[in-house]
Amino acid sequence: MRGRRVYLDSSAILKRYLNDEYSEVIEEIFKSAYRGETKLAFSFWNIGEVLGIFDKRLRRGTLSPEDYQFIKTAFLAEVKRFTRLGVLEIVPVHSLLLADVWKLIEKYHIYQADALQIVSAKRANASEFYTADKRLHNAALNEGLNSKLLGGE
Repeated sequence: MRGRRVYLDSSAILKRYLNDEYSEVIEEIFKSAYRGETKLAFSFWNIGEVLGIFDKRLRRGTLSPEDYQFIKTAFLAEVKRFTRLGVLEIVPVHSLLLADVWKLIEKYHIYQADALQIVSAKRANASEFYTADKRLHNAALNEGLNSKLLGGE
């Protein structure tokens, strides 16, 4: 697929499933992927991270068990559907990627998971990078990514 390739970090993915500020931006990106106009990308790491946030909200009582089950199922179903449609690239986590991650940790003093987002977006040749994390956004910009900040701190 040629054209728009959008990388979403976990904070951006979550906006699809949790009604939040900037959710409409991610909703439009997902609609564009369904139409075949956009290819999405994220790291395999993000799947576990997103599920972990859903679980955390369940444990804290900010998600009911019913809502938790609904959004978890919706997320996993959409990952499978987009993969089958060929509009989602899931970047695997492997040793060569992690070696590049370590360089970014030292350069920007960011978490390994955040550095992995930058390296994965580059691996996916993303034309756009979405995050709600200001520090990650700034590092991504410095690394040459076309980063879009969805609010964030």
